[in-house]
Amino acid sequence: MGEKPVDHVALAVCMIDISSDIRRKSLNETSLRPISNGVLEILRVVESHPGVTVAEVAARLGRQLSNVSAQLRELVAAGLVTRVKDAADKRYVSLHPTDESMRIKSLLEGAWADALTKASERLLPEEREQIAASLPALKRLASFLAEPEQ
Repeated sequence: MGEKPVDHVALAVCMIDISSDIRRKSLNETSLRPISNGVLEILRVVESHPGVTVAEVAARLGRQLSNVSAQLRELVAAGLVTRVKDAADKRYVSLHPTDESMRIKSLLEGAWADALTKASERLLPEEREQIAASLPALKRLASFLAEPEQ
């Protein structure tokens, strides 16, 4: 018996729908001001890779450096990201999340988990088991998708 092919279109649409619905439902629970998808993506890269440069963020997200720089200025002004100049080379600037950024990350991830928990309670037990069993593969898939674009 051969490997069942993955319907990548259905998977992609499902992931986008789940992501959008989780974000919408969780914002109501946190009372945080809405964060645009583009800014949130930048913030998540900085949180996951403290010390990353603006160019590295742009490469990871496949975006123009100028657009990422503009959105980073917004994150710095909001007190969510700090810029640290290298002592040896003042042109080299690394980006770091702030304590407030990490607090918001924790709030959002908790709200995302709550939204998924409420929805998954309506699944059959074997469906919840299938999702749990797929997490290692989904995490690995996410790591491949997170790699900088060439």
